[in-house]
Amino acid sequence: MPYQAPVSEYQFIFDKVIPLAQVVEKERFSEATPDITDAVLKECGKMCESVMAPLQRPGDLHPAYLENGVVRTPPGFAEGYAAIAESGWIGISAGTQYGGMDLPFALNAAMHDLMCGACISLNLCPLLSQGQIEALEHHASDELQKLYLPKLISGQWTGTMNLTEPHAGSDVGALTTKAEPQGDKTYKITGQKIYITWGDHEISENICHLVLARLPDGKPGPKGISLFLVPKYIPNPDGSLGKKNDLRCVSLEHKLGIHGSPTAVMEFSGATGWLVGQENNGMACMFTMMNNARLAVGMQGVGVAEGAYQHALSYAMERKQGRSMVSDGTGTIIDHADVRRMLAQMKAEIFAARSIGVACAVAIDMATATGDPVWEARAAFLTPIAKAFGSDIGVSVADLGVQIHGGMGFIEETAAAQYLRDVRITPIYEGTNGIQAMDLVARKMSDGGAAAFSLMDEMDKLTNKAKNHSLVSCLRSNLGELRTTTKWLLKQDLNERFAGAVAYQRAFARVLGAYFHLAAAMSGEAKRVRLATFYINSLLPENIALCAQAKAGAGDLYAMELDDFAA
Repeated sequence: MPYQAPVSEYQFIFDKVIPLAQVVEKERFSEATPDITDAVLKECGKMCESVMAPLQRPGDLHPAYLENGVVRTPPGFAEGYAAIAESGWIGISAGTQYGGMDLPFALNAAMHDLMCGACISLNLCPLLSQGQIEALEHHASDELQKLYLPKLISGQWTGTMNLTEPHAGSDVGALTTKAEPQGDKTYKITGQKIYITWGDHEISENICHLVLARLPDGKPGPKGISLFLVPKYIPNPDGSLGKKNDLRCVSLEHKLGIHGSPTAVMEFSGATGWLVGQENNGMACMFTMMNNARLAVGMQGVGVAEGAYQHALSYAMERKQGRSMVSDGTGTIIDHADVRRMLAQMKAEIFAARSIGVACAVAIDMATATGDPVWEARAAFLTPIAKAFGSDIGVSVADLGVQIHGGMGFIEETAAAQYLRDVRITPIYEGTNGIQAMDLVARKMSDGGAAAFSLMDEMDKLTNKAKNHSLVSCLRSNLGELRTTTKWLLKQDLNERFAGAVAYQRAFARVLGAYFHLAAAMSGEAKRVRLATFYINSLLPENIALCAQAKAGAGDLYAMELDDFAA
């Protein structure tokens, strides 16, 4: 079965579950009418089905490679990228001043879901450009904005972000890349960066690198880091390309998955760069880019999960194996209870993770439109949950997809394994899911749990509204346990919180997923009721165990001696 973009799912969620109307009624996004939203979703869906999905398999079988200093991308990727750029999708949420559509970020999040279901390797290129556009819109000088933003928004140029170094991963403050001022508003950037997604390629005229580096007087640690814009080709004032900059792709990483996406080791040898934002404020500038990128990664997980689910469903409805336990069944393996269990879990998890991502995106839009600190706190709180749960579900759903294929899932020819290999990076990049969990229980709960309790209060309101619904009692009891666990966490020191952070993050997502499933069931659509019933009865009980794990604390972990970890 060819990939089918889940356009109708978004139409339903935006209408019945997390209303986009609350965003559109604000003047800032008043042009995002239902007609516009539907048109955007449908047109993006068509492009994903007809242009991007056919590139999924070739991108895996014919990976990007470095040849005589030039990075070559898989067959069809250049044309696929051109289609994305020409359709205007890179600038979907960018300001209109330089050619963007200025539409809600919720539509951007949906776009990443649809595109990643079709071909995640190709999607990574516009995703990085979008992040750079956002950083430049917020922090770059007028001069830099005028020169770079039109080119990035149109897709004529592409963008990257350069944080990681061989010795400085999550500990970005340990970086050693240097920036030396030249006295003419330019800087010489020297150092090496690794894991640079789409760091070099041949599908755009220019590649613009956002690079974290330290000035000569920069303090040690993250507070002494500045952000610089370092293009592959130095542009002339009119936007035409000048000489090549002193930077190069040293090598491409050999990866488990996303083979079509070139992941570069970049060497900057006194390359010319321009300061973005204020000196020694690079981390704050980069986080403008990273926060929304984290949500986008969560939606990547959802998108790949969707692709894996559709692939597995098609196989399950064709594969004949074993005696059917259903007298009037299909005669295929979808008749078997265990296969149905896996498919139901996949579909229910996708809906939960997709809804959490949309809720986060809508909160971002409401914060943008209103400047309300309550919405800003909501968006900040949901970001690590959406990133971690979306990417975790991507992995678990893709894994179930392989399982449904049985032995053939382990055989590369079926392409089931590609989804698992491709999505496995999502819990790692843009901040590992463990780091997301630590951020959630520390920084995001530094408000005394106000954002967390506000969300739980909203869930309570829905259960009261749906008090006669058969699914309510289960959700209420799990919500009560989550509230109790939250109160316990707030009384603990940081290391106690960190010990149970991953479990707590998962518990919150699990309950949120039930909340959105209940909202879907209240639409009255029979299929929504049935799916919600499965999720709440079969998957939500995991929350009780997760809350117990969250409250176990750090004592047992640190009671173990180092020798206990020996192989």
